[in-house]
Amino acid sequence: MSGPVVVIEADNFHHLSSVRYRLGRSSPEGFWQDSYDYEALLRDAILPFGPGGNGRFKTAATDLERDVYVDQPVQQAPPGSIAIIEGMFLHRDELRCYWDYSIFLDVPFDETAARMARRDGSPADPAHPKMRRYVEGQRIYFRTCAPWLRANRIVDNRDWNHPAIVSPESRGLS
Repeated sequence: MSGPVVVIEADNFHHLSSVRYRLGRSSPEGFWQDSYDYEALLRDAILPFGPGGNGRFKTAATDLERDVYVDQPVQQAPPGSIAIIEGMFLHRDELRCYWDYSIFLDVPFDETAARMARRDGSPADPAHPKMRRYVEGQRIYFRTCAPWLRANRIVDNRDWNHPAIVSPESRGLS
């Protein structure tokens, strides 16, 4: 299967902070339950590429930094386009039926925390109290969805320069 590729980042479909933090700024449950606007992600980015979709999509519903909704222009995907939707929590129950193919990137928390620290200055230690929301929210996702069992492929991505395809039995990084 080949065709034009459209990459859409789930991070452009966050809820506004009033929803994201309704359970508190440090709540792992809030991170897991309230981070993303899945209704907008489905409507604007996933369904347009699915069966019966018209290829008319948007790449964002919110501006996370400004904490506002955005009214992006609709784009028309060329016929035969392939959509790559990248982001966290995408193997959750309400989305899993939409994927023709999925990849789970398995990265240990010490590496993801270090990457976050380089990107935005958060603590590099995943055990730091300020990282609780993110680490424990991911653990809820792992317990609830076991994304490595739902994915078509698992990639050990602890080293960006040397990703490796692994089996569900050999994972255990996170």
